[in-house]
Amino acid sequence: MIEVHDLVVLATGKWPEPGDDAPAGVPGFVESAFNPLAAAAAERCLERAGEVVGPNKTVGVVLETAGDRVSAAAVERLVALGKRVGPLFFFQSVPNSIAGWIAAKWDLRGPVVCVTDGGLDEAAVLIGDGDADLVLIVRVEADEAFAQIVSGGECR
Repeated sequence: MIEVHDLVVLATGKWPEPGDDAPAGVPGFVESAFNPLAAAAAERCLERAGEVVGPNKTVGVVLETAGDRVSAAAVERLVALGKRVGPLFFFQSVPNSIAGWIAAKWDLRGPVVCVTDGGLDEAAVLIGDGDADLVLIVRVEADEAFAQIVSGGECR
């Protein structure tokens, strides 16, 4: 275990790792790799965490990102052309969408929060306030994503 920001990192995962191609698509999310990257890094981290993330733990999700620039550019392009913007672009342009999708898929029952920076700070607040036992932090930047599960101390 590695201590970071008074938190203990229990597992990590990222996308891509050596040998990875594009991450698998995520139903309901189109065109951009942003959401599949977040989902792939989170999945890798949660699989590596194993039983640490059990049914007796409240696990929050913090997504740290500047946003999905590909989807934003697609919406901007469609608007400039006077074309209709489909509802999926609105849905996926809100970063909480993929954070909520990850929480639902993995049955994580803690708070879901998105921040532009300070993911470790937010995780520390959630754990310190008793809102979560563990926090999955997912950071998405350009064409890569990094995830980690943190706790406030040794996990039993």
